[in-house]
Amino acid sequence: MHLDVLDLRDFYYRSALGRAAQKVIRDELTTMWPEAKGQMVVGFGFALPLLRPFLKDARRVIGLMPGPQGVMPWPADGKNVSVLCEDTLWPIETGKVDKLVMLHGLETTEQPSMILDEAWRVLGPGGKAVIIVPNRAGLWSRSDATPFGFGRPYSLSQLEAQLRKHQFVTERTMSTLYQPPSNRKIWRKSADFLERVGHKIPIVAAGGVLIVEVSKQSVAPTRPGLTEAVRRPLKALEGIAKPKPKPEAAPT
Repeated sequence: MHLDVLDLRDFYYRSALGRAAQKVIRDELTTMWPEAKGQMVVGFGFALPLLRPFLKDARRVIGLMPGPQGVMPWPADGKNVSVLCEDTLWPIETGKVDKLVMLHGLETTEQPSMILDEAWRVLGPGGKAVIIVPNRAGLWSRSDATPFGFGRPYSLSQLEAQLRKHQFVTERTMSTLYQPPSNRKIWRKSADFLERVGHKIPIVAAGGVLIVEVSKQSVAPTRPGLTEAVRRPLKALEGIAKPKPKPEAAPT
């Protein structure tokens, strides 16, 4: 079940822990995608905190927010780009999206397969998507003090297998949020250090979220008889008699 938009807003914009999580995930996203000049960027779920870096240069930015979650206007300092939509019926033309970000959209829905079908539909040629979900092995999925403690957490193999079924090709994978999901001052002060250590020695502790970048796999169309035609190419001159040499004239 999707979380309530007011709870998500309060976590990401009104709590120290939420602002820290927002920064960590957004920094990873902008490392993957440093710019989106002239592109269409779409977020689904509650991806608004991650879309701000693209507002300046993108051709268009849209924040799709599922009906059961609710919608809020965003950004507060500009023209609203938030849209309320059905989980499995996005108001976007097929093949128009260049970059898609999904946060709190896949793990909380009751129809994950249909959402991934919509994601595949709206992505254009060369389009990329980043799927962000709670890590089953991380601390954040075990705490209901954050939005990552709700819904279905994933292991990397589970997420990649589900994406593969929907014709997505994995480009990059990573985890982040190595700091504990706690508002205690000692953890807030050491958050940056823990993130650096976690990225250098990931076996010490699993990150709280998984981030997977995928591209859209398109199957090349086939035409009946094409293979056979190539195997037996036409012989344009077949059947034409070879010219015979002209007989020499008899001596006079």
